[in-house]
Amino acid sequence: MKMKAVVTGAGGFLGSHLADLLVEKGLDVYAVINEDTKNLGHLGERIKIIRCDIADKDAVENLISGVKPDYVFHMAAQSFVIPSWQDPERTFKTNILGTLYLLDAVKKENINPVIAVACSSAEYGMNFPDEIPIKETKIFRPSSPYAVSKVATDMISELYAKTHKMKIIRIRFFNISGPRKTMDACSDFAKGVAEAERGKPFMTVGNLDGIRDITDARDAVRAVWLLTEKGVYGDVYNVCSGQGYKVRDLLDKLLAMSTKKITVKEKDPEKLRPIDDPLFIGDNSKIRKLGWEPKIKIEQTLRDTLEYWRENL
Repeated sequence: MKMKAVVTGAGGFLGSHLADLLVEKGLDVYAVINEDTKNLGHLGERIKIIRCDIADKDAVENLISGVKPDYVFHMAAQSFVIPSWQDPERTFKTNILGTLYLLDAVKKENINPVIAVACSSAEYGMNFPDEIPIKETKIFRPSSPYAVSKVATDMISELYAKTHKMKIIRIRFFNISGPRKTMDACSDFAKGVAEAERGKPFMTVGNLDGIRDITDARDAVRAVWLLTEKGVYGDVYNVCSGQGYKVRDLLDKLLAMSTKKITVKEKDPEKLRPIDDPLFIGDNSKIRKLGWEPKIKIEQTLRDTLEYWRENL
């Protein structure tokens, strides 16, 4: 029989790319969604769609008892910084309670699947120069409600791994981008270029002064799968490129991919964060020792993201 994998947040950006990979690996994929399925339409009947609000305890328990998975990939989250300032309560309910309900449901069912939990580099927060590149041992200085919620997600997962001997692996994703992504610099810039090509008079952007570590989603999900095979249960791993990209340079690369001259208006107030971490580069040496390395170059990520928006506006 096929191994069964539950993917929470499967309708989202990273979750949908993970579903692609798991289908390719031959697993029986249960794609858990709370909203639309547009990112999963191409998989058709190769996956089983389950609608479940991760913040609904009873629904989560029914999900786990009904599937009894061999793998759980917990990707569901309110995963954006700016909305977390606008509605911190929803962010905490989804990210913290959702994780607690999921782990409790697994424990209650008395099964012991491998559980990969999506954590975040946002937990690290503000950095001093001598802390770059950021290792897994760096102290947390979360700078948004979203980051605080991910610290809690991370710590709950560590606690359950140690206390209940659960096979949990925590994954701190840095900036992950690519086709299907929304609300990050690469995606917003690519969407803006595509809109300008269709006649929008100008595009607006936020702060262009930061430096970000960016990994393609297709590389990131390979890392997730590798960690389920070779990661140490209870441990935590950065998934990042280990390279810093100037946000302004990312915009310039995308503008150069268009044949149209595009007017850009900087520092749109709606796209500025209350606190913005200026320098974010991760250390990926720990996962590299397991045999992973990023393969997709940033130019390819940007090109594919631009093509995605050209096709999906």
